[in-house]
Amino acid sequence: MSERFEAVAAEARACRICAERLPHEPRPVLRGSSKARIQIVGQAPGTRVHASGKPFTDPSGDRLRAWMGVSEAEFYDETRIAITPMGLCFPGLDAKGGDLPPRKECAPAWQGRLRAALPEVSCMLLVGAYAQKQWLAGGATKTLTETVLQWRRHAPDIFALPHPSWRNNAWLKRNPWFENEVLPALKLRVRSILDAAV
Repeated sequence: MSERFEAVAAEARACRICAERLPHEPRPVLRGSSKARIQIVGQAPGTRVHASGKPFTDPSGDRLRAWMGVSEAEFYDETRIAITPMGLCFPGLDAKGGDLPPRKECAPAWQGRLRAALPEVSCMLLVGAYAQKQWLAGGATKTLTETVLQWRRHAPDIFALPHPSWRNNAWLKRNPWFENEVLPALKLRVRSILDAAV
């Protein structure tokens, strides 16, 4: 029998695997319940999320909610949507002030257990290349653009998405097909799942 999400999440929140390698005290950030029907796998918390302890409490979260067509209340309803980033803790900043990649120790320790503890999930949103390489089992191509462009290969069970950061505004402008083709399908899938779960 698989572990309950709540038990795995409690253990994950107490994780200190990378404590000596972080520039701050670890603060794992994740949400969900064993009843969740949608799982979002992002990269790692940024500075604002590290401070708030709540995922996507930043402009990236606003954009992701718009992409999904959900309200803030729906997004943070743990019985409907689980959020399990590749790196549970904020990894720190690089020399240019950008977020470092997720810590490599984190995904092997937690991703498999968290996914197994979400038996009701019928759709995964893989936000960014790290999540796509973890979960597409050879389906992630050389570039994020190629992977997202092949979204129909995995939909409706999996949607590979770019990160909703403002840093990707240029990417979104260069790839209008994402907004025109992927987002309508994503919104339809998310809405059908959430409405069926009510």
